[in-house]
Amino acid sequence: MRFDLPEGFAGIRVVGDVHGEAAAFRAAIAGAESARLFVLQLGDLTDHGPDSPGVLAAMFALIDRRAGLFLLGNHDHKLRRALLGQPVKREAGGLDATLDQLARHPDRAALAERAVAAIAHAPAWLRWRDALFVHGGFHAAMLSEPAPAEAGARRPDGPVSRALFGQTVQGQLTEAGYPVRVIEWVDRIPAGLTVYCGHDNRSNDGRPHTAEGRRGGRAVFLDTGAGKGGHLSWIDLAA
Repeated sequence: MRFDLPEGFAGIRVVGDVHGEAAAFRAAIAGAESARLFVLQLGDLTDHGPDSPGVLAAMFALIDRRAGLFLLGNHDHKLRRALLGQPVKREAGGLDATLDQLARHPDRAALAERAVAAIAHAPAWLRWRDALFVHGGFHAAMLSEPAPAEAGARRPDGPVSRALFGQTVQGQLTEAGYPVRVIEWVDRIPAGLTVYCGHDNRSNDGRPHTAEGRRGGRAVFLDTGAGKGGHLSWIDLAA
C-alpha cells in the first residue's frame, strides 16, 4: 500500500512502540507539529505504560486532524479483541493494565468504541518512496500486495502475521514463555529499501537499532522500550 504524504507537511516523524507512555507520545507529537511533520506510529499504542487511554486519545486527535496515523501492531489487534469480549490471553501489567486504565477513564465508552473501529482499519504496512513501514517484520509480498482492508478485524495470516508478529521459530519459546523471534527477514530486504519497524527492542545503547541485510536493504528497529523501562524513540524523514 503506497502512502501519499498530505499537502502541507515537510516530512514524516516515524514513532516507535508507545506502550502507554502518553507524556512521551504527546512530546513527540508537539515536536512534529512544530516541524510540520506527519506522525506515522508503528503500532503497539497500549499496554505496560501508565496511560494507555491518553495515548489512544492523542492518536485519535491526530487522525481527526489528518496529521497522523498508526499501523497495526499485535498489541492493538489484541486490545480490539478484548474490547469486543473475545477470549484473549491477558498479561498482568500489559493488557490488564490497559483495560483497568480504560475502566477508570471518564471517556472510557467513547475511547473503546473508537479503538475498535480505528484498529480494524489500521494498515498493516505502508510504502513511501524507498521506505516500508511495518510493525513486526518484512515479507516480500508487502512490495507487491496492498495491505488487506480491515486487517485489524481478521485473523492474521501470511504477510499480515509477519506484519504483526515478526518472524518466529515454530515450537520454540523463551524462558518467559514467548515465541523465539528471529530477524532472518532482514536479509530478504532488497537493495535501496529501508524497513522501519518496531516490535523487537534490538537496541543495546538506547537508540534505534539498524541491521544491514545481505541483499543490500536494511531495517531500522524503533522499539527502545517505552512502557517497559526504556523510552520512546522516533526518526524524522524529510519529504
